[in-house]
Amino acid sequence: MAVACPICNKPVKPTDINDHLDSSCTRFIFDSSSTPPQTSAQNGATPAPPQSQPQKRSASSFFSTPAPKRQITDLKDRQMEDVADVNGHGADQDGRILKKTKTHRAAPLAERMRPKTLDDVCGQELVGPDGVLRSLIESNRVPSMILWGASGTGKTTIARCIAHMVGSRFIELNATSSGVQECKKLFQEAANELQLTGRKTIIFCDEIHRFNKAQQDVFLRPVEAGTITLIGATTENPSFKVANALLSRCRTFTLRSLTTEDVVAILRRARQAEESVYPPSPLIDDEMMGYLARFSDGDARTALNLLELALSLTLREGMTKDVMKQSLTKTLVYDRAGDQHYDTISAFHKSVRGNDPDAALYYLARMLQSGEDPLFIARRMVVIASEDVGLADNTLLTLATSTYTATQQIGLPEARIPLAHCAVALCLAPKSTRAYRGLNNAFAALREPGVASLPVPLHLRNAPTRLMRDLGCGAEYKYPPNYKDGKVKQKYLPEELTGRKFLEARDLGTEIDPECEVEDDPMKTSRPIW
Repeated sequence: MAVACPICNKPVKPTDINDHLDSSCTRFIFDSSSTPPQTSAQNGATPAPPQSQPQKRSASSFFSTPAPKRQITDLKDRQMEDVADVNGHGADQDGRILKKTKTHRAAPLAERMRPKTLDDVCGQELVGPDGVLRSLIESNRVPSMILWGASGTGKTTIARCIAHMVGSRFIELNATSSGVQECKKLFQEAANELQLTGRKTIIFCDEIHRFNKAQQDVFLRPVEAGTITLIGATTENPSFKVANALLSRCRTFTLRSLTTEDVVAILRRARQAEESVYPPSPLIDDEMMGYLARFSDGDARTALNLLELALSLTLREGMTKDVMKQSLTKTLVYDRAGDQHYDTISAFHKSVRGNDPDAALYYLARMLQSGEDPLFIARRMVVIASEDVGLADNTLLTLATSTYTATQQIGLPEARIPLAHCAVALCLAPKSTRAYRGLNNAFAALREPGVASLPVPLHLRNAPTRLMRDLGCGAEYKYPPNYKDGKVKQKYLPEELTGRKFLEARDLGTEIDPECEVEDDPMKTSRPIW
């Protein structure tokens, strides 16, 4: 006599049910074929024809979760698909040969080449042999975490490998297609799973920054209670895109962009795996691999997609490397609303400040090529004209505002010329932060206790009414234009700040960089010779 397992619904002896659950529903399955059924034929009677009876639903089926539309993975089923070789066959858990589904070949090369273990992940020291995250996984102490990295750095792959290593139930979500109600339902299922079998649930939420702060707050309670282990993936800075309350309950791991060598290693492995479909070709050599790797900008997915396109082009007659390279297009890695937007304009500003016109022109061209708003660049140069050039050359502020007007009037592509003109002029101009530092010194004084509320001296106050004149407002004010050379002896600061200096006499700082070596050629010094 056997009962149905409440998890997998397979027949198990009542005495073996606990052992069956402890083995993750892989052992102690009752084999009904080993016990021959007793029929009336054994007694010499003619067996009665089978009659159709209504199918009875076992009591355990009430505890099973109906097949959902989202992607829930037990990882063993995923492994059965992933072990399928390029010849179109794979093996199940018992070693039997199975015909691989056609959907495997329909998947892009980047998906087919996704690593199955952390040992196959390239370029991420976090999950390397001595990585911090690797040690937490191997000790079965996986915390809720946020994986922050650019596209194609392995966030999804690492999450799947973690779930496989710890044997947890794995659920994938995407913030672009999931809602709060679905998340709450998953949390309830995870709680039931934990209470019934003791198995934990890992929820991988891709693009978690697409959830607003209120939606992200839904994860707070189940994460803090340990009902689920959350692995969030984002390409945006978590400090700005993830709610602080959720961020404090998760550990943030930063995945670096892959180097060219890492991407080349991934491409070589993929090329070897595709040899049965695409015969080896001299067109896909080490030089082409490096070319594709540089195209990808550290994105393994982009590199594999380019390799798949290149492999398909090798089947055409008369194909050459030059034609193949012309067929591959590239979009610069630049997000106008993300970190690249701020990092690149920051590099441009610092290049101008450091008197490096070559670097300034490079970042200017990079922004324009990537579709940056030219008026945004022009506005920044107006700021540079006062913040960095300042009193050393007052005409640069006029040039910068004229550049903004010209950019606004003519637009791209012609506007790139006045933008370059102004950028180079700002680089070559002498620098003075005297006014900028003076303003900052005044702001610093206002943060001192009582300074911001000091009364304005009476002789400096306006007196538009008779009452204010009777109170002495403006009575002792000396009008400088009425005096010779405009010189008068008069106090303008409040009494408590008399003698306080905010504007310094020097244009720039006094620190000396020990790594700075002045060359003999005066044209190669850090400051231009005027």
